[in-house]
Amino acid sequence: MATAPVPLRIDFVSDVVCPWCAIGLTSLEQALQRLQGQVAADIHFQPFELNPQMAAEGEDIREHLQRKYGMPDAQLDENQERIRQRGAELGFDFDFNARSRTWNTFDAHRLLHWAGIEGKQRELKHALLRAYFSEGKNVSDRDTLVAIAASVGLDAERTRTILASDEYAADVREAEEFFRRNGINGVPAVIIDQKHLISGGQPVDVFERALREIAVAKSD
Repeated sequence: MATAPVPLRIDFVSDVVCPWCAIGLTSLEQALQRLQGQVAADIHFQPFELNPQMAAEGEDIREHLQRKYGMPDAQLDENQERIRQRGAELGFDFDFNARSRTWNTFDAHRLLHWAGIEGKQRELKHALLRAYFSEGKNVSDRDTLVAIAASVGLDAERTRTILASDEYAADVREAEEFFRRNGINGVPAVIIDQKHLISGGQPVDVFERALREIAVAKSD
């Protein structure tokens, strides 16, 4: 008789302007495809802001990264090329020429919280990552966020109403504080069944091996 897939809760803590989060999510999902029939994943996207104090107008991306990490131009170019290649290997398109700024992401996280209630969280997460990294869009601009939400089937007027209010702000702040309090200070952080942590944009093989080991241990 066939064995039922092992259910695993996955909390994917990340930001929508974090390139390694895009890589990590793509790798995780490809690992789960390999484990189809063995693992039944329930993914919850949790908020993390890389730059919670960033102003609404955002910042020049190169100036921001150089100030934050002390990177000279050559090192920054090298890092971006490494990220672009990792994305290409996974089928994710990073276009570093399409974007020149980075943005505040709090409103995006509020929409992701709502999308979770509406059963569209995963679709919206992918759309936001694609909008920022592949298309260079401003993911703090409210008209842009309404269009992105509508593209995955979320109601445009309801989206606009949420963005014009502080709806779900407390929920996002509470979730951010919970993960910070529990030691998450870098993303992506992938938490399996609320106790196993996989950090960073790991290769597909690493996620597959970890998920398989966790599933086997859980089914014993």
